[in-house]
Amino acid sequence: MNIPVNAHSHSYEVKIGSGNLPKAVQSLEETIAKADRLIVFTDEHIWKIHKEKFTNDFPYPFDVFVLPGGEACKTFDNYFAAQSYLLQQKCTRKSLLFAFGGGAVGDLTGFVAATFMRGVPFIQIPTTILAHDSAVGGKTAINHPLGKNMIGAFYQPECVIFDIDYLESLPNREVRSGMSEVIKHALISDEKWLQQLMSLPSILDLSKEQLEKNLEQGIRVKANIVEQDEEEHSVRKYLNFGHTYGHAIEAASGFGKLAHGEAVMIGMIYALLLSERYGEITHKFTKDFLQFALRNDYPFEAVAKFTFDELLDYLMKDKKAEYGELQFVLLQKIGRPFVQKVSQDECREIDFLFRELLKEVAYD
Repeated sequence: MNIPVNAHSHSYEVKIGSGNLPKAVQSLEETIAKADRLIVFTDEHIWKIHKEKFTNDFPYPFDVFVLPGGEACKTFDNYFAAQSYLLQQKCTRKSLLFAFGGGAVGDLTGFVAATFMRGVPFIQIPTTILAHDSAVGGKTAINHPLGKNMIGAFYQPECVIFDIDYLESLPNREVRSGMSEVIKHALISDEKWLQQLMSLPSILDLSKEQLEKNLEQGIRVKANIVEQDEEEHSVRKYLNFGHTYGHAIEAASGFGKLAHGEAVMIGMIYALLLSERYGEITHKFTKDFLQFALRNDYPFEAVAKFTFDELLDYLMKDKKAEYGELQFVLLQKIGRPFVQKVSQDECREIDFLFRELLKEVAYD
């Protein structure tokens, strides 16, 4: 199945299927024929698991650069090492990069591609559910100790190849993390879809067909928004639902300690509490949603580890903050997101209510 992404800068396709990697790469023969080098960026965890399968599946000769696993790859040092590798390999503006791995590898590879010799083409080959979100739309970045994804660029891939066979080895934590972005896409787009997800016995036990269908729906939501707003001037901000408070928790915990999707789930509960004030979300729904998250073993212990003042420094570094004011993506109702300015005092108040709600549900 091919899903078009008609971004303003250029159009491309997300090719999603089971066992589709060889055929999908071959379909890019015209792009590959122009390349003087094919360089695959991956991380040590992914390469250890998938080296043999990927080497057999990939139909052209390639060189590989292996990065540290997870968010650890998104540092200045690894960005510099990747650029040095390309120069040492005598890569040129005609070289083609492939990001084979999770969202972190995709973010790093995309930023390297955006900046090596002022821009070379790259292709995303995601291996996690989470990357159905991050691989589409052209956001590329590395982290700074003071904030997540603070240094980056909007730079669209030539193609995204999503072979769901590579998802079969994912540990439960990665499935849970990735599904939080699927749930986010449902929250901002489609109440019926959200209710289907919330009624599942477990989001960890989807069949291959169910997983592909949910990933397709998530990608279509994101593609539609990216087509309207490539560089996050308006509606693309809606994709950050749950990310403002979530990123603060993730950064305070230390990147990699809390899975990105786990942090986003925490942030979505916080955003729902705000949505009760500024939208039509009921407290009953927020509580039901929290219970759904807990049934699926999303961890919330990180909230108690930090005071609001500790989180505030990270909140104020959010990329949507303007002139010292925080902006949150909230829901008028399920499927109707909007952006709302919120004062620091009110953020503190909601943080308190969040902690009280966690205690209340824990005792239910």
